[in-house]
Amino acid sequence: MADNDFENKDRRDDDSDSRDSRDGRDGRDGRESRGGRGGGGGDRRRFFRRKKVDFFSVNKIDDINYKDVDTLRQFVGDGGKILPRRHTGLSAQHQRMLKRAIKRARNIALLSFGGEG
Repeated sequence: MADNDFENKDRRDDDSDSRDSRDGRDGRDGRESRGGRGGGGGDRRRFFRRKKVDFFSVNKIDDINYKDVDTLRQFVGDGGKILPRRHTGLSAQHQRMLKRAIKRARNIALLSFGGEG
């Protein structure tokens, strides 16, 4: 009788293996390996990402003035944070000059420290 139970257990294991292969799952909670960072999307078309250019080089602005609040606001996010280089496309030198100008403008209340307002 004990041998029969052993055979039934093997049959049940074989059935579950074949069931997994039939419904396309391989025991990973229904998630498929996509590689990359995930996020999904699949067949979506990739959008064309425009090359970022240094705003100050293109417009031939040598010094970044802290009094030019309209220009500085372009580089401050909604939460009041200075946007990073990877987002703005500025060179390292211009990013440092921008940082100083924004901090000076904040200190004399031309720009707010917080978000919009």
